[in-house]
Amino acid sequence: MPGIRESRTVPYSAEQMFDLVADVARYKEFLPWVIATRVRSNNEEEMVADMVVGFKSFRESFTSRVTKRRPDMIDVVYVDGPLRDLDNEWHFTDLPEGGSRIDFSVQFAFKNRVFEALAGQYFDRAFRKMVNAFEERARDLYGSSSSSAQSVA
Repeated sequence: MPGIRESRTVPYSAEQMFDLVADVARYKEFLPWVIATRVRSNNEEEMVADMVVGFKSFRESFTSRVTKRRPDMIDVVYVDGPLRDLDNEWHFTDLPEGGSRIDFSVQFAFKNRVFEALAGQYFDRAFRKMVNAFEERARDLYGSSSSSAQSVA
């Protein structure tokens, strides 16, 4: 299954980044290609949410189950939609010098292998754009810091 993994150091706490990533209802405000979200159920440990993504005339919706372990981990498992599979994990670790390290991975499989091969060519660029959108959202919500975020992929 194609996938990608990245680590970033950011000047925000693990708790702040956990809250930002767990706030699925607000994704349409800052994530590229997210048109709408609907949270079906949500508690401290688990959420089930629908998301509509689109680009130009392409539009698809899917459902995911989100397992939350505050403030360390968010695990997203694909439930239903146009893909065969989509899983991603977020791990948040506070750093002794301040800020936190975010480890993110995503794996996906399309039902159509030809489409999977085509999408795989653009996935890396789209993934990086999405990760950058989370960082920009953190700056908007929490302000900037003298320490700058950096990629350690």
